Amino acid sequence: MSTFVVLIYEDEEVWAAADEAAQAEYFRQHREYSARAAEHGITIVASEALQRVATALTLRRPDGTTQVTEGPFAETAEQLGGFYLLEAPDADTVLKHAHLLPAHYTLEVREIMQL
Repeated sequence: MSTFVVLIYEDEEVWAAADEAAQAEYFRQHREYSARAAEHGITIVASEALQRVATALTLRRPDGTTQVTEGPFAETAEQLGGFYLLEAPDADTVLKHAHLLPAHYTLEVREIMQL
């Protein structure tokens, strides 16, 4: 087994504009994703949704000085909205299972480096 992170990117405005029914459908898809993990040989180690990107703090240390700014690292059309930390046999299994998540997400799957 290997450990993977599935990073969930989305345009925050899609969520903000969604009515209660659409939001309920997104939550239903996340519950299904979690409930069906074992069918794919996946164990969910952790998962969290993140607060809006406007609440982010960015730390930079150029030239040995510390600079903290409010807001995201980069201005982008999509923001990091949450993640799943998984144990799975391989990346292909993670990708196959990821199809259960809402289709408007951009998903980044990365294996955790063993140190």
